[in-house]
Amino acid sequence: MESKNIIIISRTLFPSQAPRSFRTTELAKEFSRKGHNVTVYAVLGDYDYLDFEQSTGIKVRNLGKTRFARKNSDGFFYNPSSFISKAVSKILKKLIEFPDIELAFKVVSVLKKAQKSDLLITVAVPFTLHWGAAFYFNRFNFVKIKKWIADCGDPYMGNKLNKKLFYFKYIEKWSFRQVNFISIPIVDAKCAYYSEFHDKIKIIPQGFDFNFKDIKNERTVNNEILTFIYAGVFYKGIRDPRPFLDYLKLISKKFKFIIYTKNSGIIDSYKEFFGERLEVKNYIPRIELLEVMKKADFLINFDNGTDIQSPSKLIDYAIANRPILSINARALNKDTIDEFFNGDYSNKLLVSNVEKYHISNVADQFLNL
Repeated sequence: MESKNIIIISRTLFPSQAPRSFRTTELAKEFSRKGHNVTVYAVLGDYDYLDFEQSTGIKVRNLGKTRFARKNSDGFFYNPSSFISKAVSKILKKLIEFPDIELAFKVVSVLKKAQKSDLLITVAVPFTLHWGAAFYFNRFNFVKIKKWIADCGDPYMGNKLNKKLFYFKYIEKWSFRQVNFISIPIVDAKCAYYSEFHDKIKIIPQGFDFNFKDIKNERTVNNEILTFIYAGVFYKGIRDPRPFLDYLKLISKKFKFIIYTKNSGIIDSYKEFFGERLEVKNYIPRIELLEVMKKADFLINFDNGTDIQSPSKLIDYAIANRPILSINARALNKDTIDEFFNGDYSNKLLVSNVEKYHISNVADQFLNL
């Protein structure tokens, strides 16, 4: 395939530990491995990308210095401390997508200065990155960028877990009228987008670099103490660990539940009761996490309760090749939990066609557009 000039715009990339950061980093690395010229724009922190650029061939550029945006690629997250600041931020978030609306202006600025490119990919969330690209295409772009793909990890207006005010539908529709293609990770999410754009939607799953041979046969793990792991964020009432933890209080069998999360507040009250049986840790690099998960008896997935969103962690769980216990916090299946504790994984969650998540196949789907 002829070498192409590709621009990817994302809020964050490596070393940030988040699904959209993984999406950006893995895509950029694979495009470069395939011989394409790749430039990534993101909100950078203090991380030195010199070694990363030299080892991958990727050009890493700052999306711009932000005054209000709360996240950057080296893990910084600004959280207002005072009650008034939190309240104002919450209101502005609902009304105008503050502080992420700032990123829309940054996107316009970098695209106006960018060189001619064959492909632009904007990676949401936040959707304000799409809005900035749409404004640029609507006002300035003629032949400079040949194709634009808006990559959406989750729906925006159709997101059942995060309802938006009615007038944002006009912004979403306007932005998607400018785009060539909309990429989404699962086919069931298509119904969460306006039907007038269904012909632009392409199903391109999350992609990672892994060895097919490692996932063909499930390995036997013999831990002295039953060990299971969850990695990810929590949401009260949705991806909520509390009903599961309440049931674990009734189990007398020895176990160790290891949780990697950035919002442990929801489970702080359980730490004293469980003691050494519950380990709560901060995120670690993905490769390290995979090695840890491979040694667990099984892995925990907290169901989103919707068919239109599927946690990208399930791909990593499949790569780790351990049985997956899927928990629905609203309808706890105690029988299945008991089965797992007794070593019966017959009702494990299956992740089918794992090969389709290999980054080489995923990158080819983008390039074929």
